[in-house]
Amino acid sequence: MLVILAYYFFATLLPIDKIITRLYPLFGLLMIVMTTAVAVALLLSAPHLAEVNGLFSYFTEHDHSLLEPNPDGLPVWPLLFVTITCGAISGFHSTQSPMIARCLTNEKYARPVFYGAMMCEGIVACVWALAGIAAFPEGYVGLKAMIAQGGPGVVVNHIATTYLGVFGGVMAILAVAIFPITSGDTAFRSLRLTIMDAFNISQTMRHRLMLSLPLLGVGYLMTLLDFSLIWRYFAFSNMLLSTSVLWLATKYLFDRGTFHWIVSIPATIGTSISVAYIATAGIGLNLPMEYSKPIGITVAIVCLVALVMQHQKYLGKAAAKA
Repeated sequence: MLVILAYYFFATLLPIDKIITRLYPLFGLLMIVMTTAVAVALLLSAPHLAEVNGLFSYFTEHDHSLLEPNPDGLPVWPLLFVTITCGAISGFHSTQSPMIARCLTNEKYARPVFYGAMMCEGIVACVWALAGIAAFPEGYVGLKAMIAQGGPGVVVNHIATTYLGVFGGVMAILAVAIFPITSGDTAFRSLRLTIMDAFNISQTMRHRLMLSLPLLGVGYLMTLLDFSLIWRYFAFSNMLLSTSVLWLATKYLFDRGTFHWIVSIPATIGTSISVAYIATAGIGLNLPMEYSKPIGITVAIVCLVALVMQHQKYLGKAAAKA
C-alpha cells in the first residue's frame, strides 16, 4: 500500500509525460497479453463451458427474468448496473477524456483511441467474466463461498492459477490489479488539476507539492475505512457522474441541432438506474426495495418527456427563423 501511495504521489506531482505515459503502455500490454492467455487457456482446458448453457434453461424452467431477485434476495435492477460500474457505463472514464485528449498529437486519433479502448476493455471484461463462470462449475454457491473466504482477490487468484499456473497466475493478478491502481493515479492527478484550475492556482512545483500531500493523506485515511461501504458510494457517484456527462453531451448536441438521441437515450436509462438505486439503498433514502423500479422509471420518463417537449419547441423556433 505504501509503495502504491508513493507512486500516486509522484504521478500526482509530476507532469503526465514523466511517469504515467511511460508506464501505461507497459501496463496495457500486460493486461492484453494476460487476458489473451486466459482466453486461450479457457479454450484448451475448460470443456465444461458448455454447461453455461444450463443457465438459460434454469431461467426458463423456473420462469425467472433479469428483473427478479438473485439467490440473496437482491434485485438485478438496478444493482447489476451499479455494482459492475465500469461494465455499465463509467463516469470516471469520462473525466479522463480531457486528459487523454491533451495527449493526442492529431485529432484523427480520437476515434481509434477512445472507441478502441472501449472495445478492448469490453473484451477484457467478457473474458474474465467467462473465466469466472468456468472456474466455478458448481455455480453461484461455490463463488459465494470463496468470496466469503477472502473477497474478490481470492477469486482472481483462484481463476488465474487454475488456468495459467503459479507464474501465469501471478502475472494475471498483477494485470488485474493494474486497473484499480491506474484508476487511482489518474483520480488523484485529475483532482489536483481540477482544484488548481478552479481556484486559478499556478502550476508551480511548490503549489503542486502543497496540494498533493494533503490529497494523498486523505487517500491513506480512506484505506482504513470499510471498503464495501466506500464501494457503494463510489458505485453510485460513478453512475451519477456518467449520467450527468451524458445529459451534458445531450445539451451540447441539442444546442447545435444535431442528432442527440445517441446520448440522450442512455442518459435517460442512467437516470432511471441512479434514481432507483439511491431511492432504496441504505446510503440513500432507504425506501423498500420494491419501490426502486417504479420510482426510477417514473423519473426517467419525466426527463425524457421534458426533453422531447423541449426538442419540439426548439424545432419550432428553428422553423420560424427559417
